Amino acid sequence: MLFAIPFPAFDPVLVQVGPLAIRWYALAYILGIVLGWLLGRRMVALEPAVATRQQADDYITWVTLGIILGGRLGYVLFYRPGHYLTHPLEILQVWQGGMAFHGGMLGVIVATVLFCRQQRIDLLAFGDRVASVVPIGLFLGRCANFVNGELWGRPADVPWAMVFPHDPLQVPRHPSQLYQAGMEGVLLFLLLQALVHVPAIRARRGFVAGAFLAGYGVARTLGEFFREPDSFLGFLFAGATMGQLLSLPMILVGLWLMARARPAAREVAA
Repeated sequence: MLFAIPFPAFDPVLVQVGPLAIRWYALAYILGIVLGWLLGRRMVALEPAVATRQQADDYITWVTLGIILGGRLGYVLFYRPGHYLTHPLEILQVWQGGMAFHGGMLGVIVATVLFCRQQRIDLLAFGDRVASVVPIGLFLGRCANFVNGELWGRPADVPWAMVFPHDPLQVPRHPSQLYQAGMEGVLLFLLLQALVHVPAIRARRGFVAGAFLAGYGVARTLGEFFREPDSFLGFLFAGATMGQLLSLPMILVGLWLMARARPAAREVAA
């Protein structure tokens, strides 16, 4: 066996009291939503303000439902439709794992559209501010994947390769969860925060949201070159993974949003 860094002996369960267990993965979702909410309250107040802080507070319920329902249904439909067609009751067993970012993203988009319609908020401007904080949750989610020893990378001979405890082959692999945490979380967060704090860019409604979609799509596509494809899917069209195929529309839509983003027309005094 090639040299590999020992995988840290993480316990996926943070706290357990009787049958009740709080897992790091669940904590990542909770912490991501809370931190995103706290920063999001500040983002919506940047000039020109797009919503009140009370509206930002109300939005949390909507976005939480969008993440959970969209993430679970996305996993069911995108990754294992055949399995869940024959085992439909397992769709409700979210504690067994199985959430898809692309499904969660679609769920958040639907929730945001409905919320903005109800509150009569500018969808694109509000979407820019929301998108700027999403990488917080992505970073924490990838860190939780690493703690769980899941979604590991492809076999590697790099000095920082690891042997993951649940890997049936027990070979050194890329810690691709950390690669993705860095690209989808840290780098994308810094980019979006830099953009959203420029008044001229904030004026271009939809630009930051487009940058998020395109930026995540690129980061996910690159990360998939190091990540082992799901065993029940493998490589798909032209050797691409499901994550790469689902990211392509994101990149195209993101670039389209950025290209069409224009400053709001100024009112001319009579």
